[in-house]
Amino acid sequence: MALALQHRVGNARRSFFERGTTPVGTVPDTILQSWRRCQRSGLLVDAEPALEPLPGHNLRELRERHERLWRLARAELDGLAAHTASTGSIVLLTDESGWILNAEGSAGFLDKAGRVALMPGVCWSESAVGTNAIGTAIVEGRAVEVRGGEHFYAPHGILSCSAMPIHDPHGQLAGVLDISGPASVQQMHAMGLARLAANRIEHRFFENGIGDCELLRLHHDRTLLGTAGEAVLGFRNGRLIAANGVGLHLFGLERGDIGRASYEALFEMPLSRMRDEGMLQDRSGRLLHGQLDAPAPLVRTRTASVASPLARPMPSPVAAPAVVFDAGQREQLLRAGRVLEAGLPVLLQGETGTGKEVAARALHAQGSRSGKPFVAVNCAALPEGLIESELFGYEEGAFTGARRQGSQGLLRQAQGGVLFLDEIGDMPLALQPRLLRVLQDRELSPLGGGKPVKLDFMLICATHCDLQQAMDEGRFRSDLYYRIADHVMRLSPLRDAQDRAQLLQAMWQPLAQGRVLGVEVERALVAYDWPGNLRQLAACLRTLVALTEPGAVIDRELLPEYLHQAARRGAAAPVVDGSLQELALDVMRQTLAACDGNVSLAAKRLGVNRSTLYLSLIHI
Repeated sequence: MALALQHRVGNARRSFFERGTTPVGTVPDTILQSWRRCQRSGLLVDAEPALEPLPGHNLRELRERHERLWRLARAELDGLAAHTASTGSIVLLTDESGWILNAEGSAGFLDKAGRVALMPGVCWSESAVGTNAIGTAIVEGRAVEVRGGEHFYAPHGILSCSAMPIHDPHGQLAGVLDISGPASVQQMHAMGLARLAANRIEHRFFENGIGDCELLRLHHDRTLLGTAGEAVLGFRNGRLIAANGVGLHLFGLERGDIGRASYEALFEMPLSRMRDEGMLQDRSGRLLHGQLDAPAPLVRTRTASVASPLARPMPSPVAAPAVVFDAGQREQLLRAGRVLEAGLPVLLQGETGTGKEVAARALHAQGSRSGKPFVAVNCAALPEGLIESELFGYEEGAFTGARRQGSQGLLRQAQGGVLFLDEIGDMPLALQPRLLRVLQDRELSPLGGGKPVKLDFMLICATHCDLQQAMDEGRFRSDLYYRIADHVMRLSPLRDAQDRAQLLQAMWQPLAQGRVLGVEVERALVAYDWPGNLRQLAACLRTLVALTEPGAVIDRELLPEYLHQAARRGAAAPVVDGSLQELALDVMRQTLAACDGNVSLAAKRLGVNRSTLYLSLIHI
C-alpha cells in the first residue's frame, strides 16, 4: 500500500514540478492547491529547507503566551502520546501560526523527526516549509493529511502527517493538533484520533464559561449532554457569539457565521421552553435535548465563609485559571470596556506577570467585537529589522527576500476587531513616528507602495515600563503616548492583592482534579510575595499538579525551593526593638546600600520623594 502511494505521488511530482502539467486525480486537490501556492510564493522545490528552532528563552516565552491552549490540550496530548508511542508516531501541538509548542510520543521517531526540524520552537507554516499538514491546515482552515512525497520539500517525504485545526469559542484559530509518523507505515486512524482530540479541546474551552452570554448545550441523545459530542452555542442579546465545531456542523453554519447568525434563524421555540421542558425544536423541525447555562461572571466571588476555603470547590467556574481578577480590577475592566467601546484606546500598565494580555482578551470578549479578530503583537519580540514589515505589511518586491504577492501585515489582520500592542514601551524609537501616523490617520500604506488601506480596529496597548520616565529619557515619544493612553488601567502586583486566598482558590480549582492543598501549603502560597506575580503562581500550581496524582493531598515537601527559603527567612526574622523613627532610618540605610548609594533609585523603591530621603539621611 505504502509502495503504491509512493509510486503514484512520485509520478505526480514529476508531472507537476518537472513538466508543468497538472496530475489530476493522482493526488488530492488540497495538495495540488498547496503546491501552486508554494510556487507562487517563491519557494523552490529543489532547495534545502533551512529551519532553526527558537532559542530556549524565546521558546519559553512562546509557550507562556499559549499557556491556556496547552493546559486545555494537555489531557489529549497525554492520551495521544501513549498511543503514538506504541505506533511509532508523535503528537504535536502548535500555535495559530504553526509554531510547534510540544512534541511527544515515540522516542525513536522524535529523533528521526528532529532531522527535518519537526520539533518545538520551529515554525511549520506553509509559507516557510511548503506543503505540510500543519501549515496547509492553517491555510485551508480544516483537517489536512499530507503523506510522504505530497510534502513540497523532498526531505519531508519521510513523514506522514494528519493535522486538525483547533478553534476557540469565537471561531478564531487557536492552534493545530498534528499526528506524524513514518511515511513507510500506513497511519490508518491518525486523522480520526486528531479530529476527536481537537473536538475535546474545543469543548474544553467552554468548561469555564466565556462570560456574559447564555450557553446552550444540545444533542439528539440526552445521555450525551455534557460530553465533547454535544453542540455548544453561545448567545448574547439573541446573537450567536460563540460555538464549537459540533454546534456549527449541526446547524450547517460556518465559523464566519459567528457574530452574525441569530437565535430566531436557528430555533422555532423560545429559550423559555428549554428552561421548562429541557428540549428545543429548531427551524428544521428537529427536537433536541438541551441544557441552558447562565452567563458566567468574569471572576468568581466568595459566597460563604468556611474554615479552609482553598480546599473547597467554588460554586461557579472561573473564566481563566491562569489569571483572575479581584473585585477592584473587575470594576476597572468594566470602565476600560466602556472607554474602548467609545472608540478610545486603552493602555494597560503593570509588572511582568500581572495578566495584561489576559485583561486585554477579557476586554475583547466582553465587547461588541468579541466575534472578530483579536491580534496580539509583542513589540519586544518582533525580530529587529523586520518590525516594520511585520506590522505594516509590504508589497511584492518591496525588499530583497520579500514574498511574491507581499504580506498583509499584523495591523490589517486586526481589521474589524481588536489590536493588542504588548510591550509597546520597548518599540524602537525610529518606528514610533510611523505607528503614530497610522493610529492618527487610521490608514496604512504597505512598504513598497501600493494603495492605502483604511483601518478599523479597537486599540489596546500594554507595557511594564514607566512610560513617563521613558519620555523623560527620550526613549518614547510623548505624542505617541497621548495617542494610546486616553484611558490607563493599572494592574496591581499579586503582593498587593487584598483577597489573595480567594484568587488562589479560583486558580487552583480548575487544575485540581480532586487534589487538595494541605493547610501548611495553603498558608505558604498565600503568604509568599510572588515577584513573578500571577504567572509565577500559575506555574507553581501546574507543577504541583504534575507532581501528584488526582485525589492526593499536597504537602510542604513538594513546594519549590524558593518557598522553603522564604519560610526559613520568615522564621529567622529577629524581633526588632526600637522606636518607629529608628526602624524607618534603618530601612532607609538598607535600601540605600542595596541601591549602591543611588539616592534617586532608593527613594523610588521606598515610595518617598528624593528630597525627603536625602534630608532624613543627613540626620543618620
